[in-house]
Amino acid sequence: MYKLIIAVIFLVNSSLSSAQDCPDWLNHTLPKLHSSSSVEICSVIANKPVLLVNTASYCGFTYQFSSLQRLHERYKDKGFVIIGFPSNDFRQEAEDEKKTASICYENYGVEFTMTSPIIVKGDDAHPIFRYLAEKSRAPSWNFNKYLVSADGVSVTHFSTNTDPSDAVFTEAIDKLLSAR
Repeated sequence: MYKLIIAVIFLVNSSLSSAQDCPDWLNHTLPKLHSSSSVEICSVIANKPVLLVNTASYCGFTYQFSSLQRLHERYKDKGFVIIGFPSNDFRQEAEDEKKTASICYENYGVEFTMTSPIIVKGDDAHPIFRYLAEKSRAPSWNFNKYLVSADGVSVTHFSTNTDPSDAVFTEAIDKLLSAR
């Protein structure tokens, strides 16, 4: 019984420590794309470097889902996380979340975390994207990429035109991973 009590105390302290380590700006729970479940952002990233990207299903850059998926496959076992945030801020997201999910999951084989659509720019932007805008810049189009350090302090912005497979981009990921 004593060992069980010690184990429970350890687990509670560990989860409190993780929650405390998570920056407030990332401490959000969002619905997953076309799902009845939610994603706790802090739990998903758990002190790992993360790529946050605003996406759209009918954008000329939608092909970047393929590169993002390859990044996910390449780096997931090294402690790197990708989270996609569909948005209709630029009028290129499907109105039906089921269609957005189909494009992501069926057309591009996306396995990384995708949330339900959110607002990513302006006064009504989700707090995550308001913070990213303050630290770097607001998305000016779909597929803006934000590399965030494991401690949530450093934010590096890459524009829509930077393909996730570009060497400059993957070098930035490698640098984040080596800094952990």
